[in-house]
Amino acid sequence: MQHILYLHGFLSSPKSIKAQATKAYFEQHHSNVTLHIPELSNFPSKVEDQLISLIENTPALLENGLKLIGSSMGGYLSTFLLEKFGGKAVLINPAVRPYELLQGFIGTHENPYSKEKFEIVESDMGVIQALEAASIKTPGNYKVLLQTEDETLDYRLAAEKYAQSHLVIEEGGDHSFVGYENHLPAIAEFLLK
Repeated sequence: MQHILYLHGFLSSPKSIKAQATKAYFEQHHSNVTLHIPELSNFPSKVEDQLISLIENTPALLENGLKLIGSSMGGYLSTFLLEKFGGKAVLINPAVRPYELLQGFIGTHENPYSKEKFEIVESDMGVIQALEAASIKTPGNYKVLLQTEDETLDYRLAAEKYAQSHLVIEEGGDHSFVGYENHLPAIAEFLLK
């Protein structure tokens, strides 16, 4: 049995279209894979402990190295985990400096999936920045999917940070990554080979 950890983005959930497409694909084509899609806390101060606890309590995730799929903020978190534990990751329109972007999100929010209300506060920026992987030790262990018309993140930041990785840059698209399901066979091949 192989184990893959899928990390969703900010204001997202395991119920998101990408998470559900990923789950359906692995169930149909890779019955030997267990896909873990945790509901990440909306509170940035809780996310690191949540992820470390999940990995410590699920040792199978570390067998043959961590295997991650991360979207947006989940891509940022996947990079943090990969640099800490080793393994391979596929990042979809990953956030590179979310602590800068989220300055504009200070205030009260409601997760559209869980309906949980939560607040982003100034101190969360330092919490998020502390999870930054300043350098990438093994760029070849990352596959990074970017679309140039991402309306939320500047794809060029990720193209620069992961320049030595397996980069797929598609013209157009948006932050949700249009046509994501078409990449699932290549994502599985990268993580499982």
